[in-house]
Amino acid sequence: MRPKRLLSLKPFAVLISVAVFWIFVPIGVKNKFQVAFYEFQAPLSAAASYIRELQDYWATRSKPDDELLEAGRDIARLNATYELMILENQTMKQEVERLEELLRLPSRPDYRYEIARVVSRDFNSWWQQMEIRKGRRHGIPVGAPVVFSGGVVGRVSQVHEYTSTVELLSNSHLRMAVIVIGDNRPMSFRGAGFQNLSTPIGLAEYIPADINVNDPNNPPRLVTSGMGGVFPAGLHIGYLRRLRPGASGMFLDGDVYLDSRLTSLTEVAILIAEETVEQ
Repeated sequence: MRPKRLLSLKPFAVLISVAVFWIFVPIGVKNKFQVAFYEFQAPLSAAASYIRELQDYWATRSKPDDELLEAGRDIARLNATYELMILENQTMKQEVERLEELLRLPSRPDYRYEIARVVSRDFNSWWQQMEIRKGRRHGIPVGAPVVFSGGVVGRVSQVHEYTSTVELLSNSHLRMAVIVIGDNRPMSFRGAGFQNLSTPIGLAEYIPADINVNDPNNPPRLVTSGMGGVFPAGLHIGYLRRLRPGASGMFLDGDVYLDSRLTSLTEVAILIAEETVEQ
């Protein structure tokens, strides 16, 4: 009986020994192991995303011709709309440059867009992040803002050889200065996870007491302030709802409802400052 009992405890002894050994391993060695393990498994995750895209491709090929023709018409309409928006954007950019020259204001940094596919998403209570299929080989820097058509997605927190990790806007570690449209007073924003496991939310702090959310059909819209030099000014964050007294008593706190598409993005854009490219 005694040998059998010792044999049953052997796995626990091995586990405890490994845990004790890992505690005393230097931090530098642990980081090396972590990076090596991530680089080892990254191709597997990327391959899985390629397979999913191939499945979607063949699923599309199997659709009737009528559906494909209708989808083509929809894409043509969207392309025409986007072409008009590009022309409007160019006109506005020229006007901004003209006003900057007249007022002798310093020009804002230029960015280029690096489009990346989403490999995987992690929405647990700890991480709130996603993996994208672009990394060091593609010139992605740590800290770069990530956006999509609905505004801010998050920022790049880790860069590996072929992939990168993006902290989502709902991540509590992500903080930034924001403003309400039409009001230049800055306030603080940080992620607050998900509400009801489906709605991404954030928390706005230091909200001026004269801001209200009395009209549910027209809630105040938050955008990036441009302070801090990470996110350009004017990027959409979310809508302010449910105000309450803050800890200081002078300002308010409020919930910020973020775009629900954050949970289902398949493609994002990384904003890379031209100064970073030149370096």
